[in-house]
Amino acid sequence: MNEKQQTIRKAVSVSGVGLHTGVTATMTFVPAAANHGYKFQRVDLPGQPIVDADVDNVVDISRGTTLEQNGARIHTVEHTLAALVGLEIDNVLIQLDGPEPPIMDGSSIKFVDALEEAGIEEQNAYRNYFEVPEYVHYKNEEKDIELAALPLSDYRLTVMVDYNSKVISSQHASLNDIRLFKQDIARSRTFCFLHELEMLHKQNLIKGGDLTNAIVIVDRDVQEDELNNLAKLLNKPQVSVNETKGILNNVDLHYPNEMARHKLLDLIGDLALIGRPLKAQILAARSGHAANVELARKIKKLIKSGKGDLPQYDPNKAPVLDINQIAQLLPHRYPFQLIDKIIALDEMSVVGTKNVTMNEQFFLGHFPGNPVMPGVLQLEAMAQTGGILVLSTVPDPENYWPYLIGIENCRFRRNVVPGDTVIFKCIFTSPMKRGIVKMSGRGYVSGQLVCEADMIASLVKKK
Repeated sequence: MNEKQQTIRKAVSVSGVGLHTGVTATMTFVPAAANHGYKFQRVDLPGQPIVDADVDNVVDISRGTTLEQNGARIHTVEHTLAALVGLEIDNVLIQLDGPEPPIMDGSSIKFVDALEEAGIEEQNAYRNYFEVPEYVHYKNEEKDIELAALPLSDYRLTVMVDYNSKVISSQHASLNDIRLFKQDIARSRTFCFLHELEMLHKQNLIKGGDLTNAIVIVDRDVQEDELNNLAKLLNKPQVSVNETKGILNNVDLHYPNEMARHKLLDLIGDLALIGRPLKAQILAARSGHAANVELARKIKKLIKSGKGDLPQYDPNKAPVLDINQIAQLLPHRYPFQLIDKIIALDEMSVVGTKNVTMNEQFFLGHFPGNPVMPGVLQLEAMAQTGGILVLSTVPDPENYWPYLIGIENCRFRRNVVPGDTVIFKCIFTSPMKRGIVKMSGRGYVSGQLVCEADMIASLVKKK
């Protein structure tokens, strides 16, 4: 899996009819800056509103996933998002002059081809993976649907479908390497059963549905007059079915288990709405868009809780840097040296600890009788932890000053009081460039998030 974020080198467009709305639209993928993520833009509407590809914006899951924000609606986003995830593209603006991406052939392959034609470009920022820290489960007992996300330092998906059909037996599909998405998953097309066609039309869906962009599975005997009616419904001169094949107009499958593979494609696209690339093992049985979205919501809730980024601290383990070694790197001294230990340090992240005691000088005047560690000092301790990470990028850290020059998105979640041990974790969100680097920082007490901020630091050589 890629370490750095990626976008495309140039804008590229595809055009076609939308599956459910039946509206012809042009969709243009536009390069975007690091940390932009996936955003749709309705360029046909006044003000050209933006719709974030976020599970919180899901408003409908009727045979597809629909987003709405800022008065704009985007239908059937999953095939588009699956293509982006499958190519490990992180940042793209998706402009649409209609309400729905083109269905193309019912798969993601046309989007993959267009994106590859545009070229993929590495960006000067690290991917902000969310590594699922614990078992996440969704189950609908009434419909016998079950999905789970399990901890894994990779991204793998397995899907099982079972429709109790004589045409389609129980099918499984797996993707154990996201780099195989184009080869193994992207060409799998959307499908439905014959008995669903009229119902979907009555529900005002699949207006753009056609035998060129969907597989129709014939799951019962069909008389000649019904085939004639189907031909009118689908605007075809005639339709036929081979009983041994069981597919309307005898369309050839790309894979024997194409239906399961397409369900896996949908799952990848729906889970993109979490907003961060995932590291997890995803297992799904008889899933659909509604269940996919519910699992995405559960994972996003876990992200918001801070659990997935929770650093582990063993007080019995020797630190990477003790308080004396920290003093050799940072210019701070009592009472402003706020970090006691550095317990983890690598090229991208650092973890430090602060033991809060009643002997801290600031408790003399800060909320007397109700001692609370000042938020600005929590932020200072976080910045000092990040300063160690910044200094680790040069071979001679003793010759540099690490300065905090910017703070964004700072939040204090709960009080820090005497007796607490605060664990600070800082992660680079962009590589060092001309002495400037961006970091995200979080502080935890007993596994609970207490503070967080995005910081910008400057590394300046001593004169």
